[in-house]
Amino acid sequence: MQGEIFRHRHRVTYAECTVGNHIYYARYLDLLEAARGELFRAAGVPLLKLQEAGIIFPVVECHMEYKAPARYDDELVIEVRLTELGRIRLGFSYRVLRGETLLVRGMTQHVCTTLDEKPQRLPPECVEVLGRYLNSAEGER
Repeated sequence: MQGEIFRHRHRVTYAECTVGNHIYYARYLDLLEAARGELFRAAGVPLLKLQEAGIIFPVVECHMEYKAPARYDDELVIEVRLTELGRIRLGFSYRVLRGETLLVRGMTQHVCTTLDEKPQRLPPECVEVLGRYLNSAEGER
């Protein structure tokens, strides 16, 4: 099953770059976080609303594969695919692109918890609206 791919645009800021004028490797996690937050917002369940209801999604695993550098003022597109939508687990895969050039490929795994980090089921409204992004036959990392 092929779900929708969410795309988030980002222009690289000077603060994200090293002296060598490329994004510092760990800053890509910030870009993925921003894109994932915008996916939730576009789906109609902003993360702030969920947090106010006592629900958070801590990262329990992540993987990044760096292919080419992004530089100051580059316009990037971060593609987000939902790869797992379980009872308490969410999985996402990402591609960071500059035009047609793949810069970074990544994935994150999350669990749904209360604010005091007790696992809990995903709210039904999340499952319903996020389902359109589910790529259950996700073969790429």
